[in-house]
Amino acid sequence: MSRRLTVLFAPDSFKGSLTSVQVAAALARGWASARPKDRLLLAPLADGGEGTLAAIEAAGGWGRRTAVVRDPLERPITASWLLSTDGRRAVVEMAEASGLSRVAAGERDAVRATSFGLGELLVAAASSGAEEVIVGIGGSATTDGGGGMLRALGAIVEEARVEEARVEEARVDLAGLHRSLGRVDLRVACDVTNPLLGERGAAAVYGPQKGASPSDVEVLDRRLAAFADLVEAAIGRRVRDKPGAGAAGGVGFGLLAIADRFRSFELRPGVELVMEAVGFDATLRIADVVVTGEGRIDAQTAFGKTAMGVARRAQEAGVSCVAVGGGVEPEGEAALASVGASVVPVFEEAISVEAAMSAGEAPVESCGVRIAQRLAGRLPPWRRRLTKLAGQT
Repeated sequence: MSRRLTVLFAPDSFKGSLTSVQVAAALARGWASARPKDRLLLAPLADGGEGTLAAIEAAGGWGRRTAVVRDPLERPITASWLLSTDGRRAVVEMAEASGLSRVAAGERDAVRATSFGLGELLVAAASSGAEEVIVGIGGSATTDGGGGMLRALGAIVEEARVEEARVEEARVDLAGLHRSLGRVDLRVACDVTNPLLGERGAAAVYGPQKGASPSDVEVLDRRLAAFADLVEAAIGRRVRDKPGAGAAGGVGFGLLAIADRFRSFELRPGVELVMEAVGFDATLRIADVVVTGEGRIDAQTAFGKTAMGVARRAQEAGVSCVAVGGGVEPEGEAALASVGASVVPVFEEAISVEAAMSAGEAPVESCGVRIAQRLAGRLPPWRRRLTKLAGQT
């Protein structure tokens, strides 16, 4: 008989299909049906994009707050953010206010979309008295360089225009930024290292997925360059080329520009900040096995995605790691194998992306069963061999 195991389930969401909370619960249900005596712990994760609030809230010790803010097209909406029970920490998710999910596919307008709502959420969090604010900037609908966010934070941002035959010069004035920012340690969850401008910039790389045509991309890049000139003249330093400046349509640039207005400031990989917020390392230390996963394990897995972040922590802690993927590609499998993690596909047979996304929780639960049964020695070896799992007899 195998001894009783402590198993930690720490997946990301399967984007467009299941939240990380749902994925973790489904994997755990499957595992429990095969090995009911094991101790199962759930720590759903996120990388700073959509689903970050849900993952952190599930860890406990947080209360959900709401604020009426503007969506990317400046329509009033109610958006959520988190405040810790002791009132000292807050979590803001850009996708809640200024995310691509806030606009229908036919409404996407990369030129018009504004990050103003994100700024409103930051003001709400900073004004609450929270001393540390985590902001996830993934999943944005915007390419405004953070100009809308800065206006919501109290800056004057004016573009060049003509009024009554008189040219009004563009200007940026940061003197009026909200005073509460100076009491905040801001932690920005950012997995993107792109600069603001050029062929690797915010407009060229991410504009098309936000509705930008090739001509729009050119307009956006020129507009971002003009905006960067104004902002950098106001702050007296160049930040457009810093890694992460191109994140979230240039929101990274806007935050880097005012980094000195916060008590402290840092950009860090999203999964690291989320793991800290949910106390992941402490839970990992008591686990025999950790099961992570994401909707697609592919070439991008190596670049800061959740499964890789978990696998690295597991390797450092000497804990066996299994990564579950809704879709699995050789490059992603190899990347995880390099840090000692095994990869298990949710679907045993080939299936279309559409069918996989509409399949719900049942296949994930079945995957949990298969992993647990393999531990108990009740299945033949997979084509993808599991590494030796702690506690297996």
